[in-house]
Amino acid sequence: MERNHTMMQFFEWHLDNDGAQWKRLKEMAPELKQRGIDSVWIPPVTKSTSSEDTGYSVYDLYDLGEFDQKGSVRTKYGTKQELHEAIDACHEQGIMVYVDLVMNHKAGADETELIKVIEVDENNRTEEKSEPFDIEAWTKFTFPGRGDQYSAFKWNFEHFNGTDFDAKENRTGVFRIFGENKKWNENVDDAFGNYDYLMYANIDYNHPAVTEEMVTWGKWLAETLKCNGFRLDAIKHIDYDFVKYFAEQIIQERGDEFFIVGEFWNSDPGACQEFLETIEHKISLFDVVLHYNLQNASLAGRDYDLTKIFDGSLAQSHPMQAVTFVDNHDSQPGEALESWVGDAFKQSAYALILLRQEGYPCVFYGDYFGIGGETPIESKKIAIDPLLYARQNKAYGDQEDYFDHANTIGWVRRGVAEIERSGCAVVISNGDDGEKRMFISADRAGEVWVDLTNTREEHITIEEDGFATFPVNGGSVSVWALPELDVE
Repeated sequence: MERNHTMMQFFEWHLDNDGAQWKRLKEMAPELKQRGIDSVWIPPVTKSTSSEDTGYSVYDLYDLGEFDQKGSVRTKYGTKQELHEAIDACHEQGIMVYVDLVMNHKAGADETELIKVIEVDENNRTEEKSEPFDIEAWTKFTFPGRGDQYSAFKWNFEHFNGTDFDAKENRTGVFRIFGENKKWNENVDDAFGNYDYLMYANIDYNHPAVTEEMVTWGKWLAETLKCNGFRLDAIKHIDYDFVKYFAEQIIQERGDEFFIVGEFWNSDPGACQEFLETIEHKISLFDVVLHYNLQNASLAGRDYDLTKIFDGSLAQSHPMQAVTFVDNHDSQPGEALESWVGDAFKQSAYALILLRQEGYPCVFYGDYFGIGGETPIESKKIAIDPLLYARQNKAYGDQEDYFDHANTIGWVRRGVAEIERSGCAVVISNGDDGEKRMFISADRAGEVWVDLTNTREEHITIEEDGFATFPVNGGSVSVWALPELDVE
């Protein structure tokens, strides 16, 4: 029987600019596998505006740390050769690798062009603030360091529909490029009137040559790296028809096993579900509503009704397409979508994504290894490891929920015959000390279960009728299961 799958986001925003992340991944692959991590989402592998950039200010999609461009050969994370070695090391361990793709914009152009634009209101991009006028825009990409290797495609203003800087007047704004067939794409999120434009030179997916080039590149990247999937960045800003077409083309080329997950960051209940309908369920999505539920629970403490923790989530409505997560590089403190799940609830939050049958959970590097930068945050590895162990060895079989108390919830996984000593009982409290009487199985009467989190020291015996009463500390989580044989 297949073991549970668990993803790790293998980066955070404040990694040192030491070019060593691919080396770290290569070295750590065996340990990750041992912990139950069998897939990693790695940051953008393409050349950015500088080696300090996290990868989202993308410059050359075909430079994977191979050409001397933007001040270095390597990216922030290493060279192309080191990337290949890291992926090979992961594959040797049976770890799948998902690459982060930034397809909304380009940055760091090689030359300016004199182009006509219309300035629009930053808060309502459908509202024009000017007649057409000339600006000098950074929109010409010639890639002098790479030349025509891998692709002869050169970008210019025709391939974009907006930009944010006029070099002529040295000022910023939101400038929609003016010309035939030039408009914002309608098939995007409707925040700010139209949210096609996010930053830099905005890629125009109304342009057929652009669509063709981006699909060609996606196929090239998957073949070059032999990766197992993609994570698509910022897709609420990209033509939804293109997202669907791109996924179809890549999966057709790479096979149904190729995994694609999109970042559709919208906290409105129903928004992610509606997007999945629009693109005909071609990809999975990160469960943004669940993330915000977890954050709200961490902020509200005992005032949060835990029985509602999955309300509106993809885990509840589309469990097979939900990638569940507690935090990520955007939600960590100080970043664009800061919405950090507080420490007191962090372990409970991870139990909610790791020990249930719904969703494909993703563990955040910043939680597991700690966060760097000027205000570092300590690793929560000690809190997460027992949950990873329970996911790998215990959280199997039928699931029954005991979501019958606002401050104390529980569920059981009854285990499967194919995985010896599997099965677990999870209890979470955000209030006082509590307990949950839950049914395991009469077949397991007499078994003695312990708390894998080491929070409670009791040994709980499954009673003759298959029930047992499982305690939990206030504001905590306990995961009850059979211990390993040498612990008894």
